[in-house]
Order: sequence, then structure tokens, then C-alpha cells
Amino acid sequence: MNPNCVIESIPNFSEGRRPEVISEIVNGVRSVEGVKVLDFSSDSDHNRTVLTIAGNPGALRGAIMKLFEGASKHIDLRVHKGEHPRMGAVDVVPFVPIRDCTMADCVELSKEVAREVSERYSVPVILYEDSCSSENRRNLADVRKGEFEGMATKLAKAEWKPDFGDPHPHPSMGVVAIGARMALVAFNVNLDTANMKIANDIAKAVRNSSGGLRFVKALGVELKERNQVQISMNLVNYKKTPIYRAFELIRIEAKRYGVNIVGSEIVGLVPGEAIAESFAYYVGLENYDLNQILENRL
Repeated sequence: MNPNCVIESIPNFSEGRRPEVISEIVNGVRSVEGVKVLDFSSDSDHNRTVLTIAGNPGALRGAIMKLFEGASKHIDLRVHKGEHPRMGAVDVVPFVPIRDCTMADCVELSKEVAREVSERYSVPVILYEDSCSSENRRNLADVRKGEFEGMATKLAKAEWKPDFGDPHPHPSMGVVAIGARMALVAFNVNLDTANMKIANDIAKAVRNSSGGLRFVKALGVELKERNQVQISMNLVNYKKTPIYRAFELIRIEAKRYGVNIVGSEIVGLVPGEAIAESFAYYVGLENYDLNQILENRL
């Protein structure tokens, strides 16, 4: 692995309501030389923060250790509540190749980090996506199913023995999924209803696992402060299932229930191509080419 390559990591940790805790955890990561904090986004309903960082492999490894150090001090899943499914204080740590590296490099890094996390913090690690040790562990939703409360029973089963660490969740920090994957788009769509059954029905129609769009993971989420519901999605291959296609299917399905889309959001950072493709669709650009974007030609 090229020690000077650039890898992105987008760890999610289970705190979105205490700004002082979020700041302390993020600043700990920021203090690691060679790591750039590109973005972080917190949601109080989800009670979750998505952090985007980038750097060389050695620096990223140190940054993830700092993240676990902060989470271990401040996050206790025994008292944690939120709308987003979670199994760990640091819930998921993906690595994405950016420059002068391959997916294999990210897989190698993920396994090194997983080993150190399990040894230093006694947190069991399940490898997922391109790092997975078996196909039933590739999909993050399958890994996380049962959440923190069900992990003791799950890890006791032979098919869910952790890849690193003991088959017992950490009492307060739970379990973490670590792996390598391509860039994805975290995209949420809000509806003008508070009816969770409608949200769940639409999410079911949209997500791949129940017959919806390929490369889409989706669930219904309640936004209590807004008195609305949300379709929360991960588009795991934005080139084959672009943002506009998921958005329009939600619009079509919502119409069946007499509800409307009132807004959407992208969580964290996304490739410019993902935004450009949807812009081209909605304005009907003819003979569109990514090379028409100025920054792509510089």
C-alpha cells in the first residue's frame, strides 16, 4: 500500500443531541496530524453524527483510534435512544479509495483497524462490504439487524461470530462494523405527514431488498420535532441508481397516500457526479457530458 495515498472514511457515531460531546469527539479526530476533517453532520432525531475524514492510511488509523477514545468516554448505548438503527457507540467505519490506492488497499486497512479496535477497546468487530468474510456479512443492514439490544444473542450464533474480538458486545459501546466500499450517497426525503405506516410502506417500495430499486437501502424514520416522517436512504451505487430515480419513485409512491415531498437532504459529502446527473435530468440537458463541468477540466 502506498503510504501517501489518500483514503476517505465516513464513520458514524451514536450521538446527535449533545453539541459539546460531538465537538469533543470531532476535535479529537481533528488533532491527528495528517487527517483532514472534511465534514460532520448531526441529527437529533436520529441521535447520530456522520463524520467525513480523509488522509493517508497511517493517519486515518490514528484518527479512528481517537474516535473510539472519545466515544468510549461519552456514549453509553444502554441509555441511548434514536430513530436510526444502531449497534455501536461507533456504529460503522467504512474506508473508500480516493487517490493512488485501490479497494484492496482499503480492505487491508479495514482489517488492520478492526484488529486494533478489538484489542485496544474490547469492541467486537464485524467486517462488511468488500472486507466481509462471508456473503451474509456484506450488507450493513444485515450486520446491524437486531441492534445493540439484540447483539448478545446474535453474536452467540456461529454464523455471526465477530471477525475480531470476543463474541460478546462491549457493555456500553456494543459492536462495530468496519469495511471497505465504494462511495455512496446518503439521501433523505421528507414527507408532509407524521404517519409512520406510510413512511414504512414507501421505504419498502423503494428499497432493493423488498423489490424496489437496485442499490437502494431505505427505511422510514420519524422526525418528531418536525411532526413529519422521512425516507432515509443509502444509494450504494449512485451511477446505476441515481438520486433523481429514487426521488421520483418516492414521489410516485407518496401520491398513492395523498402525501407530498416537502424537502430532501444529503448527509455528508458526495461525488459531484451524483449531483450533476440529477441536475441534468431535471433541466433536461441535451448531449450532457461530465467534461462540461469546469472543475472537471482543470
